[in-house]
Amino acid sequence: MADLFDTLDPPRLPLAEAMRPQAITEVIGQRHLLGPGKPLALAFQSGKLHSMILWGPPGVGKTTLARLMAKAFDAEFTSLSAVFSGVKDIREAMARAEAERARGRHTILFVDEVHRFNKAQQDAFLPYVEQGLVTLIGATTENPSFEVNSALLSRAAVYVLEPLTQDELTELFERARLHACPELHFEDDARDRLTGFADGDARKLLNLVEQIQTAAETAGVNPVTPAFIDEALSRNLRRFDKGGEAFYDQISALHKSVRGSDPDAALYWLCRMLDGGADPLYLGRRLVRMAVEDIGLADPRALEICLNGCTTYERLGSPEGELALAQATVFLACAAKSNAVYKAYNAARQFVKQDASRPVPIHLRNAPTKLMKELGYGKAYRYAHDEPDGYAAGERYFPDGMSPPGWYEPVARGLEARIAEKLERLRALDREYEARQAGKGVSE
Repeated sequence: MADLFDTLDPPRLPLAEAMRPQAITEVIGQRHLLGPGKPLALAFQSGKLHSMILWGPPGVGKTTLARLMAKAFDAEFTSLSAVFSGVKDIREAMARAEAERARGRHTILFVDEVHRFNKAQQDAFLPYVEQGLVTLIGATTENPSFEVNSALLSRAAVYVLEPLTQDELTELFERARLHACPELHFEDDARDRLTGFADGDARKLLNLVEQIQTAAETAGVNPVTPAFIDEALSRNLRRFDKGGEAFYDQISALHKSVRGSDPDAALYWLCRMLDGGADPLYLGRRLVRMAVEDIGLADPRALEICLNGCTTYERLGSPEGELALAQATVFLACAAKSNAVYKAYNAARQFVKQDASRPVPIHLRNAPTKLMKELGYGKAYRYAHDEPDGYAAGERYFPDGMSPPGWYEPVARGLEARIAEKLERLRALDREYEARQAGKGVSE
């Protein structure tokens, strides 16, 4: 039996791994970092390693660059994945680095998806980076400004990697075809279709080439046509990392299209995200946020329609429920806009955060016990429902010594225009009451 297994061919490496560049000159793309005189090219030439964060979408060469640095600097390459590793794994990696240093060899610690480590886990790297035990290379698809601790960020240079351009993907395609299937011919339109499906992702392109090669060999097809690619790849989804930069860029575009009152653009970005695999209920929650941030009281129906859209999706699912989200999106884009409540809330929060803890005025305090009543709690409070027009003109509700800040300023659009009129009418009643009180004071 052993002799039988000895005759079997060893398993073939995936094309993406087999074609991983072995030298910096083989890397396709990232010329803004790797071209002559550019930052990473200079790092390779200088012979001086430094810790860095490589920020970019999937399949643009983050892992490849880290491996090439280890090779160029003759350093031990240790890799951790934030998805599978914890503080224990970090300590074990540091112990191996100590052993390598004792043998006179430096260690490059590559941390894939570093943004998925929590604060305590990221903090665990700091002493080892500061001591120079390891050179840290972190890879992230998310903005490190938000996801990487400032202490760690201050000790590492951040390099932004970009999706491969169409020309770069075409170059990679030709290199992959010659490597894996030189006898297989692709029509130009088929090649362009395949590189378009890759959407800037080198790894995805290589995987697609491999899939098409297998499908063509199985079906006995040569040359490969666009129709065959469409048939072999059952569906193309231009997926994004659901926690990544492209995801938040598209959410930003959707939000700004709604704010800019462009229903067609808002629908476009909604459909782009649904097509890319975004959770429809996540999109529903973002629409609710837009309803309260950008429409507010200019049209309170916006919030209700968005909440109803989420409920409808929960009950009907896809695709029927997505129409309710589309309806909410169009309504938000067309509704009157106001961020008055949003601004007032932020101003109030900021004031409270920085202000002292002012006591509640005596007349506004609750008085459930005899002692509290004797101390004057609630005394002289005017019950608004017993006042003319249901409004206690001149009554004060802020802490003593605090002037009304005027945070909420309704806009002259939608329902808020009427709210502004009502508030102005109430302020006029306050002024009349204060004038009467001032007159009484003079006569007394």
